[in-house]
Amino acid sequence: MAEIVMPQLGETVTEGTITKWFKRVGDPVARDEILFEVSTEKVDSEVPSVVDGVLAEIRVVEGTTVGVGTVLAVISSPAGDVVVPAATVASPAPIAPPPAAAPSPAAAALPPPVAADAVPAAAAPPEARLLSPIVRRLVADHGIDLATVVGTGPGGRVTRDDVQRAIDRRQQASGTPIPTAPAAPVPPPAPSAALAPPAAAGEAVTVPAGSRREPFNRIRKLTGDHMVRSKATSPHVLTAMEVDFSAVDRVRSAHRDRFRAEEGFGLTYLPFLCRAVSDAIAEFPALNASVDGDDLVLHRDVNLAIAVDLGFEGLVAPVVRNVEGKRLRLIAREISDLARRARARQLRPDDLGAGTFTITNPGQYGTLLQFPVISQPQVAILSTDGVRRKPWVITDADGAEAIAIRPIGVLALAWDHRAFDGAYAAAFLDRVRRIVEERDWSSEVA
Repeated sequence: MAEIVMPQLGETVTEGTITKWFKRVGDPVARDEILFEVSTEKVDSEVPSVVDGVLAEIRVVEGTTVGVGTVLAVISSPAGDVVVPAATVASPAPIAPPPAAAPSPAAAALPPPVAADAVPAAAAPPEARLLSPIVRRLVADHGIDLATVVGTGPGGRVTRDDVQRAIDRRQQASGTPIPTAPAAPVPPPAPSAALAPPAAAGEAVTVPAGSRREPFNRIRKLTGDHMVRSKATSPHVLTAMEVDFSAVDRVRSAHRDRFRAEEGFGLTYLPFLCRAVSDAIAEFPALNASVDGDDLVLHRDVNLAIAVDLGFEGLVAPVVRNVEGKRLRLIAREISDLARRARARQLRPDDLGAGTFTITNPGQYGTLLQFPVISQPQVAILSTDGVRRKPWVITDADGAEAIAIRPIGVLALAWDHRAFDGAYAAAFLDRVRRIVEERDWSSEVA
């Protein structure tokens, strides 16, 4: 017999919630076959079996949160060892949105509510109730009193649907949206359409004939909650600057074929910008920080979160760690690997944690200027918009001004006004610009 235990799904993950078993007791299980799904605060992961056999016992039911190392199940196999499923091959759960009539992915992954005539188990005291990481965060964000929530999960456990129903009831009772709790008290910003919560968030929406309702998938819901919380927490300011990418384009053109042959992917603008941002942060460390109450926490490591679109089904931001110690070619490899695994739903929980600065890259669609939302608890995010060939004033070898056609792009920096002021943000962005324009990049690509 082999005991299957909760794997260590990342350095900072200490517990997880079993959201789905893909096998039932008595089912045959093959090595590398998906056995169960785990939800953590960072990602949902499908975990495969590492042994062949028959599923003899399930000890942890769906909806239960347990710590790393807890025995989850028993598989009959020749070896009688404790088996830890391999965390390195876990992949995020599918996020394709379901048809309108089907439940959302988050709801489908949890145990169904009890029938109307069933009596839920008696609720434990609020402080003693076990909650999944997602439910715990939802409760904290919306200030829900657990004493008022009846759990419909196994043993009276409070599920995400239970909390969402409590939130909906409060919104319907008050007729106004429930504000999320900010990370730290901040003075109210001046009135503006960008910072005001949507007035109709708590109002019922009439669905006219011909329209249809589609539940948000899990990533869309989490992203939306996080963005609303960020706008309520950080006073967002945008600083934008045009950049001449001629120096970068010369190197990309000169090394395009050889780089692709050696690495197996193309050399884009993104690695150059990551290097420039990392070097600029060394001179402007407040960009690589977090606000904690009345303090600014300056991070030693530069961990760049790179936003990756998942085929219009959601967005994730895996992290390139310790960029300050890496050259361009290595950064390019790591970005390519993270993006590939993100789109294949093969990210590990640690791939998504500990980011200190985010870069989003909508420029592939020819955007002119995008105002991104800061990812909490970071204090800045850089949008790299489309690069276009356009007339540009240059100084020729004789010192005279001339008009030339140059590849020009816009860098848009959204930043938290609690952390620093406009002059500091502008100086940082100008330093990024000068690094992009003036550095001899050929040595880092060769």
